[in-house]
Amino acid sequence: MSSRTSEIHHFPCPSCGADLVFEPQGGVLSCPYCGHKQAIPESAERVEEQSYEQHLQIRPEQLEKLAPNALEVQCQSCGAKSIFTPPEVAGRCEFCGVQIVAQPKSADPILTPSGLLPFYITQQQASSALKQWLSTRWFAPNGLKQFAQPEAIHGVYLPFWTYDTNTTTNYTGQRGEYYYVTETYYTTDAKGNREQRTRQVRHTRWYPASGTVTAGFDDVLIPATLSLSPNRLAALEPWDLAQLRPYEPAFLSGFKAQRYQVDLSAGFSRAKEVVAPVIEGNVRNDIGGDEQRIEGLSTRYYDVTFKHLLLPVYAGAYRFNGKLFQIVVNGRTGEIQGDRPYSFWKIALLVVSLLFVVLILILVFGDR
Repeated sequence: MSSRTSEIHHFPCPSCGADLVFEPQGGVLSCPYCGHKQAIPESAERVEEQSYEQHLQIRPEQLEKLAPNALEVQCQSCGAKSIFTPPEVAGRCEFCGVQIVAQPKSADPILTPSGLLPFYITQQQASSALKQWLSTRWFAPNGLKQFAQPEAIHGVYLPFWTYDTNTTTNYTGQRGEYYYVTETYYTTDAKGNREQRTRQVRHTRWYPASGTVTAGFDDVLIPATLSLSPNRLAALEPWDLAQLRPYEPAFLSGFKAQRYQVDLSAGFSRAKEVVAPVIEGNVRNDIGGDEQRIEGLSTRYYDVTFKHLLLPVYAGAYRFNGKLFQIVVNGRTGEIQGDRPYSFWKIALLVVSLLFVVLILILVFGDR
């Protein structure tokens, strides 16, 4: 896919020799020990669309690692596979909160990304936003506040696919047109007298319809992870995809990247589901009339291209009363989405307090 990953193995600090890590604030490589900063060279390349059909035929030996020194570890609890480069370590699973004890191994080759969105907000900023978010969860248990500590969430790049496609859809159906018939009916007035009245009753006359509609779709975004629900990921949008950078291993230094769990073909099947309502709407508009019945659809997808992207989030998970709760922060905008448990005792205390207030009001005003 690209020769860049074979050119860069690690990022030593020229001042002290420690590993440089990507710093979202400023978008540079930074040494956590001596403070040296180093710019990431701007790439002359562009984030290009790639042929879907050609990549369906790709062979295992044509795949690459995210970086030559990339390591991979699999969570024994949820099965998520995370890829990282030194000095990052395995640590705790961002998706289920379990401490990872498996030994990292050299990362398996994957379809390397076309591009990524670098982290824009820092972990400290994400943790501060999370702390504020948790402070507004009034009925959350007190123990949840521990989750607001900086080490509770970690930066990880999530895999996504985007698809472009043109479509041609042949359809058959029926067009319904309204017409009205005057009907006579009888009613009884307040005095018991029977009255004759008329009303307009709507009916539908149906006509056969068939035709062809075309539509084009650009950058249909499909998550390639199963570790977070599609609804939660959708709630993190919008992503500023106009700011995509060509893939460069330097952006991963100090962060993890999740290996895609939804392959290229399965992702396109999901993309078809996403565009289906749009195609159906176009068909209904083409049928016209007052109502439409669609009896058959046949869609051809062509000129299909895709991009494999890495998008940044801060993610963490915790368990409460045996249940898993996840929190995820958009690494570009700071948007927070997550679960939280409810404290039975806090809710019970509120109910008791309200009942006490009501009782006091009754005693005070009941004798007046």
